[in-house]
Amino acid sequence: MLSTLRNAWKVPELRKRMLFTLFIVVIFRLGIFIPVPGVDASKLASLSSSGTLFTFYDMLSGGALSKFSIFAMGVTPYINASIVIQLLTIAVPTLEQLSKEGQEGRQKIQNYTRLAAVVFAVFQGIAMYMLINGTLKSTGYMELFIIVLTMTAGSSLLVWLGEQIQVYGIGSGVSVIIFVNIISTIPTTIYKVAGLRQAGEVSLVEVIIFVLVALVLLLAVIIINLAERRVPVQYAGKAVGNKVFKGQSTHIPFSLNSAGVMAIIFAMSVMQFPETIAKIWPTSAFAKFIMESPWSIFKSGSLKYIITYLVLILFFSWFYTIVTFKPDEMAENMHKSSGFVPGIRPGKPTEVFLESVLTKVSIMGGVFASIIAIFPIVVEAYSNFKGIAFGGTSLLIIVGVALDTMKQLESQLVMRHYQGFLK
Repeated sequence: MLSTLRNAWKVPELRKRMLFTLFIVVIFRLGIFIPVPGVDASKLASLSSSGTLFTFYDMLSGGALSKFSIFAMGVTPYINASIVIQLLTIAVPTLEQLSKEGQEGRQKIQNYTRLAAVVFAVFQGIAMYMLINGTLKSTGYMELFIIVLTMTAGSSLLVWLGEQIQVYGIGSGVSVIIFVNIISTIPTTIYKVAGLRQAGEVSLVEVIIFVLVALVLLLAVIIINLAERRVPVQYAGKAVGNKVFKGQSTHIPFSLNSAGVMAIIFAMSVMQFPETIAKIWPTSAFAKFIMESPWSIFKSGSLKYIITYLVLILFFSWFYTIVTFKPDEMAENMHKSSGFVPGIRPGKPTEVFLESVLTKVSIMGGVFASIIAIFPIVVEAYSNFKGIAFGGTSLLIIVGVALDTMKQLESQLVMRHYQGFLK
């Protein structure tokens, strides 16, 4: 990785892209310290460590939500809009047709995603206003308008900055913003661990074990992200005019962790959304059922909560993998291109085989994602490391974005150093 960065820095164009990306990072990190007017940020500390969706969004925003800055919502509305549009692309024939129309169709879907992100930002801003109502210096329709407008504008600006990184910088834009925000929380985590050690709440041995477990978890995430199941595909030879093209052998790579982060986000949203709503109306019957009823599966840390959480992760991992890869379309496209899986008949048998492979891969990835997801719950419940914002989900995002960025740099380097066959 270091050699790739060093070689990329020697290329003038890549150096400009890297410096531009760094410039954008500095801009949005400065914006995190600009507060939204009329909010007492000091009263938000309890919410940021309450274990609800507030905590997860605070991690994605790099602590901006706990400070309630202009970038408090981060790119979360855009992420939600992307997920909804992606699911609608499967269900709505018009959007599905657009997705097959090449660059122009993808650009229209991207425009719909931007508009949906603004709508999500408005509704999320209203929900945040209701959640922090007790921390406001004054309440009223004007305060509501100012807070929602400020946060919506800040979220839209972040999405625009991410698109500039996509065009003029290095990386996947919005993913880079999330990556930097999560990385920025690491010093705070180290400071909290040091504080627990200084206060005598944890011993030196416990700190060492915590660090070793974190390193093992990081290594496991890297291995799973790089792991893939390769399905061999053979393409028959064909004659075009007077030329005869030989058959080719290739493979279809299925990543073992293709749906890990998305499955965790889906499951986390389902499990923690009721608790978040209950905190908005704490005296309602709904809140009493969620927080106090012995039948409730939404009480964080309970055995029912953990089991339901794991089942949802497995389900969403399978569902997201199947709807993303679409084995029926893959089998049809292979048949049209005179391709086949050795030992499997084209058509329906190939579709069934690919669906079987995807199911097995998604279950393996879902099991690993489940282990990653319950890690912070186990740490919080069965150790003295309380209030530590460290989880496997953040590691999945960090490793995924880092590997993707390195692949982009390596492809750029290969393209610029390729000399052709005649050299």
